[in-house]
Amino acid sequence: MTAKSNRVAIMSKHQDALLRQWIMLRHVPRYPRKITVQELRSALADEGYDITERSLQRDLNELSGAFAITCDDREKPYGWSWQKDAPSFDLPGLTAAEALTLAMTEQHLQHLLPTPMLEQLRPYFRAARQRLDAEPAPRRSRSWLGKVRSVPPTQPLLAPKIEAAVQDAVTEALLHERQLDICYRKRGERNAEEYRVQPLALVQRGPVLYLSCRFFDYEDVRIIPLHRILAATIRTEPVRYPKNFSLDEQIEQGAWAFGSGKKIKLEAIFSAEAGEHLYETPLSKDQTIEVQPDGRLRVTTTVADTPQLVWWLLGFGSGVEVTAPRNLRAKVRSEALLMKIQHEKG
Repeated sequence: MTAKSNRVAIMSKHQDALLRQWIMLRHVPRYPRKITVQELRSALADEGYDITERSLQRDLNELSGAFAITCDDREKPYGWSWQKDAPSFDLPGLTAAEALTLAMTEQHLQHLLPTPMLEQLRPYFRAARQRLDAEPAPRRSRSWLGKVRSVPPTQPLLAPKIEAAVQDAVTEALLHERQLDICYRKRGERNAEEYRVQPLALVQRGPVLYLSCRFFDYEDVRIIPLHRILAATIRTEPVRYPKNFSLDEQIEQGAWAFGSGKKIKLEAIFSAEAGEHLYETPLSKDQTIEVQPDGRLRVTTTVADTPQLVWWLLGFGSGVEVTAPRNLRAKVRSEALLMKIQHEKG
């Protein structure tokens, strides 16, 4: 080994020890709580550090000379804690669990976070990535990011492009409850128009971000996709929310599946293969399943009347027969016949 490589190895070893000691101090609770050497060793093992109790005890004794930590040895098991009157001390290191949580937050939620908050979190996201990259081998926490994913149950689609300035303005207006001036292009239109809107909520549906809002001062609530907003400017006027507005109620009523909010009693007969999953993932809390003499499953449930429901039923092909309500049965039947005619023409 050359002198240079030897210095690099020593430096790396010192950095690893320093990071381990940072993490040790973060696991030490404030008095009157305490942590034993055995508990601390187990916590470090979860972080990827294998250290003997003897070495750990030596580290704690050395750290107690520089930090306000002390060992309570009045009765067994002995335990370490920060002194009761010790000043608040925030270490610049993250535990593996904290780093992993921040990394997954950045990966999955950054489009739903208000831009001002997102900007404040960016240094923490960078620190989290650095912490995971510095994890000693085997890098179990770092590898977790490559082991979990959220995938859509439908055909995957690429997300449409949203102007960064638009998303910044929309999320900030939502955060501070301020109205917006937007330049919005309706679907199928070439030219955009100017509107004043009152943003109420932001929802990600598949790859698309949608804004729930009121146009001008009208009472009805509209849903528009963010990627069709070409420009947005925050106004000083506060948002006036509709009476009893609830995002959860919107979702429950099927608004985000683009329905009218009407509930229907669905009755359908599924083949055993097509309907088996409904035992584990029911359509509603009042769903019932009756096994028919031929083995098929009669499903009765209350659901929102939405286009998505029709698409979902059509996806089962001959594996489902809608028996009620009649208008839904007719709609599914006509769509199926149209698909058959188009297929035969092709």
